[in-house]
Amino acid sequence: MKILLINKFLYPRGGDALCTLDTGRLLARKGHEVFYWGMSHPSNPSYRNSDLYVTHVDYNRALGFGPRLRIAHDVLYSHEAQRKIEELIRREKPDIAHIHNIAHQISPSILPVLHHHQIPIVMTLHDYKMVCASYLLMAHGEICEACANGRYHKCFQKQCVKNSLAKSVLNTLEMYFHHTVRHIYGTVTTFISPSHFLKHKLHTMGFRRSIEVLPHFVSVSDYDPFYGSEEESVVYFGRLSREKGLDVLLDATEETSVQLKIIGTGPQRQHLEQRVARRKTKNVVLGGFKTGSALHGEIRKAMCVVVPSEWYENSPRAILESFALGKPVIGSRIGGIPELVRDDETGWTFRTGDAHDLRGKILSCFTQKERLLTMGKCARDFVIKKHNANVHYKRLMSIYEEAVRS
Repeated sequence: MKILLINKFLYPRGGDALCTLDTGRLLARKGHEVFYWGMSHPSNPSYRNSDLYVTHVDYNRALGFGPRLRIAHDVLYSHEAQRKIEELIRREKPDIAHIHNIAHQISPSILPVLHHHQIPIVMTLHDYKMVCASYLLMAHGEICEACANGRYHKCFQKQCVKNSLAKSVLNTLEMYFHHTVRHIYGTVTTFISPSHFLKHKLHTMGFRRSIEVLPHFVSVSDYDPFYGSEEESVVYFGRLSREKGLDVLLDATEETSVQLKIIGTGPQRQHLEQRVARRKTKNVVLGGFKTGSALHGEIRKAMCVVVPSEWYENSPRAILESFALGKPVIGSRIGGIPELVRDDETGWTFRTGDAHDLRGKILSCFTQKERLLTMGKCARDFVIKKHNANVHYKRLMSIYEEAVRS
């Protein structure tokens, strides 16, 4: 099968990009012809058809009025993306398109083109963009479901997109244009959710399309497990942003002997550095961005991994990667996390946002080291049985084949 994989980022950045790239490698190993399409970026590997990628846009740069106006237009409906996907289809003639994240930099303007050429479209959902203008179901640090059932105007009323009226208005217009005016996602053949929670939440908030649940996978052979610990540390790795609950994690470990390693980068990095310096916290290490063996080494040395998120996490890859390395996870009891972190089996859950409860779970690592060892083995076994590449591949191919038939 000739498979087109689409994601706006095509280098290791965030869960959607990693999922896209891992899926591509898996499909290629199984003998399929795989090619990618997305946004140009200096960090992209050398891909074929990169001359047809959409122009790189960095929304964090300060821009003048003209560029901002063009960006706003492209968020709603990118004619560049539409034109380039048309040429790509003529050049490659794919059997199926599997889309991940196309919000803003690409836009769903490509969907009618794929549909016109009778190419089945499978779309994996990584967040709540189908029902929430800010995609996180959060406003000003709190869970928010105000946009449910098409009430997208709540976004600009609350200014929930980075506390910006302009950005909130644009995202509100985007939602009404795509979902109410164009009904543009009606061209998607099959939607995929990595968690039961995401599927249920989208349905209860008014997204009526059928959704198949297909959990993420990890290639277990790429992870060398270590079931003990070389140091009395706990690790967080991932994006450093407000919804990830890192202030709660710092509160939980302050005035303890636990060494906390925070690995990653993101918009909250400066805040975390300033907090650690201001409070003269000695047991916290901000390790910056790490990947591959450097990241695995830090995780393997630790007692466990902590995922303290305060938003409705979908299905965090960090949990599966930790399990594959033989580490139990302490995770907040929210979103899709409890589908993976099973109390006293693969780790422990704690009340979301409750630093006292989290501290108790972390301190249990010192008093229940044999239990940690057992949970680490259970965690890796859980990944091997439920989230391995072969199980994922068989289910994915059945979804592809059904999409082609329909």
